[in-house]
Amino acid sequence: MAEPMIVASGVHKYYRSSAARVHALNRVSLVVQPGEIVAVMGPSGCGKTTLLNCLSGLDSIDEGDVVIEGQSLAALNDNELSDYRARRMGFVFQTFNLLPVLSAVENVELPLLLTGTPGGKARIAARDRLALVGLSDREGHLPGELSVGQRQRVAVARSLVNDPAIVWADEPTGNLDSENERDVMALVSRLNRERAQTFVIVTHSLEVGGRAHRIIRMRDGAIEDDGIVK
Repeated sequence: MAEPMIVASGVHKYYRSSAARVHALNRVSLVVQPGEIVAVMGPSGCGKTTLLNCLSGLDSIDEGDVVIEGQSLAALNDNELSDYRARRMGFVFQTFNLLPVLSAVENVELPLLLTGTPGGKARIAARDRLALVGLSDREGHLPGELSVGQRQRVAVARSLVNDPAIVWADEPTGNLDSENERDVMALVSRLNRERAQTFVIVTHSLEVGGRAHRIIRMRDGAIEDDGIVK
């Protein structure tokens, strides 16, 4: 059996204030297998985004451990963790996070350039990923010249440009209408099917949850239901 993509064990996260400690994650344990699409759902404030940030190493944890591809994130220093994220992870956000002064292809190639990939190689990879999401004819357009759905597809292409082991997505369809949401999730399903790409998606959307292999439901910083693989 293949090694799990993600193993989280007893992950605990709390935020300190002058008056009290707020428990954001409470002893969370979960396993994600390679090639799974996992949706994380639950009411606002239940810890979904905090969980994604802690699993991906964007945020530190107070107790427990997160292991990705057999690598404990706790064993990495800040520079090593940043390098690991840049090489092995992709990120998609609700607000797209595209630089408005860069074209679509320049936005997609940027993560590679920041890690020292030669410009020619980065451009080839960026064009390949734009073709993958059906936007070859828009590579020279600025984000402001693209539709909302096209901007999110550019963001998906950018998340794939480094051939990541896993793509983390935080409300990736939150700014989209129902038609664009279906289009983006059809793209995610195709990428998963054709490339065995692993996705962990924080969402409120039933459409997104319906495309996932498994739904993890959270409440009050804990996993209420670990889901059943379809």
